Amino acid sequence: MMIFFKPITSCVAAVAFKRIMLSGLTLLCSVLMLHAQQYDMLIKGGHVIDPKNNIDGIMDVGVKDGHILRVAKDIPAAESVKVVDAKGLYVSPGFIDIHGHYFHGTNPHTEYSNGFNALNPDQFTLPAGVTTAVETGGSGWRNFVQFKEQVIDRVQTRIFAILNIVGHGMSGVHEQNIEDMNPKMAALVARQYRKDIVGFKLAHYNGHDWTPVDRLIEAGKLAELPVMVDFGSANPPLSLETLFMEKFRPGDIYTHIYGGGSGGRQGVLDENGNVRPFLLDAQKRGVIFDVGHGGASFSYANAVPALAAGVKPNTISTDAHGRSVLSGMKSMTNVMSKFLNMGMTLNEVITASTWKPANVIHHPELGHLSEGAVADITVFNVLEGDFGFAERTGINKMMGKYKIEAEMTVKDGKIVWDLNGISAPLWDASN
Repeated sequence: MMIFFKPITSCVAAVAFKRIMLSGLTLLCSVLMLHAQQYDMLIKGGHVIDPKNNIDGIMDVGVKDGHILRVAKDIPAAESVKVVDAKGLYVSPGFIDIHGHYFHGTNPHTEYSNGFNALNPDQFTLPAGVTTAVETGGSGWRNFVQFKEQVIDRVQTRIFAILNIVGHGMSGVHEQNIEDMNPKMAALVARQYRKDIVGFKLAHYNGHDWTPVDRLIEAGKLAELPVMVDFGSANPPLSLETLFMEKFRPGDIYTHIYGGGSGGRQGVLDENGNVRPFLLDAQKRGVIFDVGHGGASFSYANAVPALAAGVKPNTISTDAHGRSVLSGMKSMTNVMSKFLNMGMTLNEVITASTWKPANVIHHPELGHLSEGAVADITVFNVLEGDFGFAERTGINKMMGKYKIEAEMTVKDGKIVWDLNGISAPLWDASN
């Protein structure tokens, strides 16, 4: 027994030693592989447009732990767990839409404030490459908390709020109630929810009266936040020159810049069809011109001559709501496409949809692909062909050669929209 026992023991020990060595080598290889794969996702070969960092060319974008780790040329694919081939596509910071209506709810009488005409943001924003959106005026200081709990805290899209100066928000008749326009209460709520509220809005007030604007700007001063004005109707119309050159502070926002001209609102063109001469001076002093396309707040008759005169939008936005998405507005990429076809460069369009709006809402940590920034990324295509872009359903179509289409949307480093499956492996029928 002793003759055979020792060799068997030695054999078993040798096998065990080999297994330990093999396991060690396997573990070492795994560690080395994990070390080599320093990125969670690598978007390779796309044309990166990052206005803040003056990047406009073919680059790779590496993502780790929900943040941008590196933007550079020719990052090795072996260094990433997932590789997305973006050749032939564009890559930019996630789009930022600063004018939309997302206080969706079930009240049949309040439209934009917990009402039927507001949208669930994720279903509209993410498929259009929008990772950050601003709810503009649907909630006021009386019902902001309901909006926060009902929407902001429950959706994937990053949602901020521009608080209505009217306590009840955009809920119809309440918008005419000057007594409900309380700058102290609005500022108090904004200071309490500083992470969520980025400004104040006045909308749809009818009357030749500057009191609502004055109360709005008082709230802005108290909370040190910008304001947004959406004029209602007045007879005679309130003066844009007075608003821009006397009332507004630098950084305050006029939305629907290419609307107006009828219905009790002044437009960018005067009574003789000329672009108002003070508009460029207003932009120079810091007034923000926002598109706010909406269902009926954009016209080529205003936009084309204004752009030709150099009056370009600071921020491109949708004014998304239940009716506008079914009309000429359609989506953020559709609105961006209109301005691309009207003569703005692609870099200008992306700037007005990313870095500039991030600064307008005082969130400069967004809207760029700097190292360490949150990984909000839009991969998009610019299709070439013959495309029609209407102001509204059945109203004034313009033909264009270019159409922007969101291919993939990344929010906080996670893919939340992938139109054509560019992030997925090809299905193999043999497996």
